Amino acid sequence: MNHRTYSHNLHRIIASLVLFFACSIPVHAADTPEPSGKQPLVISLDDAVRIGEQHNRELEIARLDKKMAGQKVRESWAEVLPHLSSSLTYTRTLKPSVIFLPSSFSGGTGGGSQAFEISSDNSSIASLNLSQNIFKLSAFAGIKASSLVRKISDQSFRQTNAGVVTSIRRAYYDVLIATEKRKLVEQSIARWEEARKDTNALFRQGVAADLDTLKAWLSVENLRPDLIRAQYGQSIAATNLKRVMGIDQETPLTLTDTLTFHEITLPKDVSAAYGEALDKRPDVRSLSLQAEAENAKVMAARSEGLPVLSAFGQLDAQTQFNDGEPVSSTRWPVSSTAGLQLSVPIFSGFATSAKIQQAKIERLQTRTRYEELKSQVRADVEVRLSNVIEARKRIDVQSKTIAVAERSYRITTLRLREGIGSRLELTDAELQLDTAKTNYLQAVYDYLVASAELERSLGRIDPAVEAKM
Repeated sequence: MNHRTYSHNLHRIIASLVLFFACSIPVHAADTPEPSGKQPLVISLDDAVRIGEQHNRELEIARLDKKMAGQKVRESWAEVLPHLSSSLTYTRTLKPSVIFLPSSFSGGTGGGSQAFEISSDNSSIASLNLSQNIFKLSAFAGIKASSLVRKISDQSFRQTNAGVVTSIRRAYYDVLIATEKRKLVEQSIARWEEARKDTNALFRQGVAADLDTLKAWLSVENLRPDLIRAQYGQSIAATNLKRVMGIDQETPLTLTDTLTFHEITLPKDVSAAYGEALDKRPDVRSLSLQAEAENAKVMAARSEGLPVLSAFGQLDAQTQFNDGEPVSSTRWPVSSTAGLQLSVPIFSGFATSAKIQQAKIERLQTRTRYEELKSQVRADVEVRLSNVIEARKRIDVQSKTIAVAERSYRITTLRLREGIGSRLELTDAELQLDTAKTNYLQAVYDYLVASAELERSLGRIDPAVEAKM
């Protein structure tokens, strides 16, 4: 047997062994996690957002902040409402109190003084006190400031809600694109499996070389690591979606929406987008309200140097009795008083003037932050709008590229089956088709994510369902 014949037979044996092991390996290279036994949660994108608005922990904290602000408003009203208090005091005399009077007071003729006991064994006083501020400017300034704080809390809740909704939408899109990428790898493996079968048939007919069968088998096996990464990438994306939705990680998910291009309404230009953002964004409104709150703080600081007028009233009932006397025989004489109190600050060690200057500085800081925020909003909406437009153009380009790549792959497959094409041509066509589909899916994903970010940047996301406060 010459060397060429031996080499040819060896290649045929290797090829046959490769075909045997290739047929024994399943297509799915990675096992998916075992099911938890729970019923899958079937959700659309809107369902995911609705569930997240109800269960997301960050949003629940924002709701509690709103409740806290509401209670602070109630607390601030206490300064202008009447204050009513009562007290009851009981005193047990251990050693009687005495008073010294001249001896003549008791009928004596000599000089000097005599001690008389003036306390009983038991005594008690019941009081009812009422106070009411009539003029206290700082109280009204506090009410106004607390009301603004509540409005700021409402805007903070809107801001948090917008962030949560955007995170849920992005996480949902992450699962969709991870799923589509897995399907692309599976489709590619299926195509190469079909091509491998064709190559085997041609090899048996003596048309294809044994090297082609080796390349076909390697093409399939080289895709299996990609399939493993895609499968676990999908699992990781689902885990993140459950986290931002605030649901149990053991709950399986079934997504009903697909990674499909949906056009959104865009502002006509950057100036229109900037105007819409200034009008709707909760962080802009919040800082504007904060500037108003700083004005109230300045007024409150100034009011500390103004007089405070208040009214008061007191109702007392008291009794005294010795041991052995029946309680029913005790008397409770009642006394009452009422009056006005005027408090005029004269000098507080420059504390009032210092508080006024601090409030003015904080007001200037807030105004500066507001101008800086407007500059950031202008840049933010321009970038978000550009991202949407750029992704939209890539979708148009890639949709045409996919059609051409699919046609090229079909033609190349037919040429190979007829024996006039090469394995290299099919490999190149396969690569071009996968690249075109991947780029299209990426463009759609980028558009959907950019749209979600743009809507948040424009302030278009409002709470759909708010808990009752």
